[in-house]
Amino acid sequence: MSTSTIGVAIIGCGGITLQNHLPGIALCPEARLVALCDTDGATLETARQQTGVGVATTRCEEVVRRDDVHAVIIATPNCTHAPLAHAAIAAGKHVLCEKPLAMNANEARRMAEAADRAGVRHMTAFTYRFVPAMRYLRHLVDKGFLGQPYHYRSCRLQDWGRRNLGWRQVKRLAGTGELGDMLSHRIDFAQTLVGPMRRLVADMRRVHDDREGRPSDLDDWVAILAEFECGATGVLESSKLASGRNESWRSLDSVEVNGSDASAVFITGKWNELQIGRLGGSGLEIVTVPREFHVWPGSPRDPAQGDPLVTFRYDQAFEFIDAIRNQRPCRPDFHDAVQVQRVMDTAVVSADQRRWMDLDDAD
Repeated sequence: MSTSTIGVAIIGCGGITLQNHLPGIALCPEARLVALCDTDGATLETARQQTGVGVATTRCEEVVRRDDVHAVIIATPNCTHAPLAHAAIAAGKHVLCEKPLAMNANEARRMAEAADRAGVRHMTAFTYRFVPAMRYLRHLVDKGFLGQPYHYRSCRLQDWGRRNLGWRQVKRLAGTGELGDMLSHRIDFAQTLVGPMRRLVADMRRVHDDREGRPSDLDDWVAILAEFECGATGVLESSKLASGRNESWRSLDSVEVNGSDASAVFITGKWNELQIGRLGGSGLEIVTVPREFHVWPGSPRDPAQGDPLVTFRYDQAFEFIDAIRNQRPCRPDFHDAVQVQRVMDTAVVSADQRRWMDLDDAD
């Protein structure tokens, strides 16, 4: 990187930006927020007032052309990810994009290939990669502590009722509903822990065609039964309609891996602990995550400061900026997102055709 300070622009200034991306950038002394962009004037003004940034525009082309912008964070409706990313890449900007990366795997693959050709850093916001307990779980799997993986399962249950979800309930804007919104995180972690999926069968249901007077044409619930290339099985479920389950970290969100030697479980809200049980043991026991896993490697964040239910998310921005500074690949990158999108594409076809499908069938 030829400049000592990395100028960052954010396109899309909604809740995710205010909660995750802005505090994350503030964590990085090498980065400076130089521009904001959003097509909604009120949303843009709220972000401008919160940040004090002088450049705030509704025109994304103005942002990517700026010489003081070296990197772009995209946090907009899913249908806009690809055109915005291609515009930024063509202008030589590094790109961090929210998930799901694209509307389908082919679109995501073209984004990854374009970024590779341009030599820019590219990253996908699979934020759960940065959870201390999830990082420690991956470490245990990689080190063979669990033995041969037998089963992976994840369950995400929230109570969103019939409230309006905005663009997230419109197929032409979001592509998928609960599948892309919530289960994409769990698909990414499944393949990070256990490896690529080989085949799957899926079901998707839309219970509410109308949310607060606005039509909805996307899934409220999704489930996948999978077989991984290593032979392990997978069960993944996610719902917006688990009445009484609350939402966000207060609702059920669990990940479990069963291996030949041991099992490990992560549950929402317990960001710094796992439940672990050994073969033939008397049950699961709580294990505190070692301190070296509390922050992303190299991050200056103090894990003792702030709410641990939130602050791990800030390490995502550090990883992006550090990869730019050191001219190395980001983790996770667009290619990781392509693999998640392949699973999502296959799940959509499987649910429609009501049959098992190989991952290659949907390519």
